[in-house]
Amino acid sequence: MEAAINFLTVFRDSLAAGSFVKLTLSKPSGGGEGPQNVFARLVEIRGAPVVSFTLRYPTKDETKNLPAEAAAAAVGRWLGQDFLNADLFTLNGNYTIRYNRKRIPKLFSSGATLSNAPEKTHDRKKQRLIRPEGNIYLQALGIAGPDGAVKKDGQKKFRQINKYIEIIDALIRKKNLPHEPIIVDMGAGKGYLTFALYDHLANNLGLKPQVWGVELRPALVDAGNDLAQKCGFEGLRFVAEDIGRFETGKLDMLIALHACDTATDLAIAKGIHSDAEIIVVAPCCHKQIRRQMDCQTEMSPIMAHGILAERQAELITDGIRALVLEEKGYSSNVFEFIETEHTPKNLIIAGIKGKSRPEAAEEIKAIKQQFGIDFHYLETLV
Repeated sequence: MEAAINFLTVFRDSLAAGSFVKLTLSKPSGGGEGPQNVFARLVEIRGAPVVSFTLRYPTKDETKNLPAEAAAAAVGRWLGQDFLNADLFTLNGNYTIRYNRKRIPKLFSSGATLSNAPEKTHDRKKQRLIRPEGNIYLQALGIAGPDGAVKKDGQKKFRQINKYIEIIDALIRKKNLPHEPIIVDMGAGKGYLTFALYDHLANNLGLKPQVWGVELRPALVDAGNDLAQKCGFEGLRFVAEDIGRFETGKLDMLIALHACDTATDLAIAKGIHSDAEIIVVAPCCHKQIRRQMDCQTEMSPIMAHGILAERQAELITDGIRALVLEEKGYSSNVFEFIETEHTPKNLIIAGIKGKSRPEAAEEIKAIKQQFGIDFHYLETLV
């Protein structure tokens, strides 16, 4: 087939000339268990260039690194057999091959859309949304040194900060914030995440946020306000206040990370009452439900073990929180914040304003009956 031969010739020539950028194979012809697509890029291993293929299966990724000629041979075997589409990007042009139902290929070409070849490092450096270079608050909080490098004992916190910002960024893309969003961070502590949030919104996204960090300890509040002034973060303020007494108007986002036990419920309720578009909490401690639990079902033998009862209390507490959000007009999502090696409190409950799900009330009622629970504190607040 001439089209396939020409496509492979362009692929080989781009590798030889150093103009290859990337290759994607898609539209698998087989069943659902095989790779769904293949992505190829050029890397250097031990000083020698090789083509690194990432085969993406439904449940895993598999990597194969092949020299140029072997890479071309592999693509030749895949084309028209395992995959019916392929897109090749070079610095000289873009090339696409499509196979019809009769497995007859057609080749298309267009001008180059990429003008720079990507880095060829095998382990590419992760692009962080929050950077340490010249970052005043990371230096002041002890994460980075004066040279802009992250300190050895600050690596875990730095990864945690960036993971947090990645999560917030994804939520914002689902529910666009206004140009001047009003955000409250309840239980801000030293402000690691509060400063990073403001930095991302203002400097990465170009917004003019008003961010309030609510913290009970006056010394941390004073330190946070001094540092915000040094950073030039005009819209960032810290206030010494209890979460339950802090008054909010209409909010665009409410955040409460690691607010202990029922303080998480207070924060969620504040978010709901302030009609926040996005609510993000990371629960900490689950004593209120644990004290009530009196399971009389087939689960009772398991609940006799204290550690298992404690874990079940965590699941029930956070599960009901997610259901309350759904009942009150939020789509909820519960997921891992960051690996437990960085922090054992690694669960996030996120709510995005949408449609209410009234049947969630009956689901909550059934869960409470099964585990002998009289009430969930959040229910009394909303």
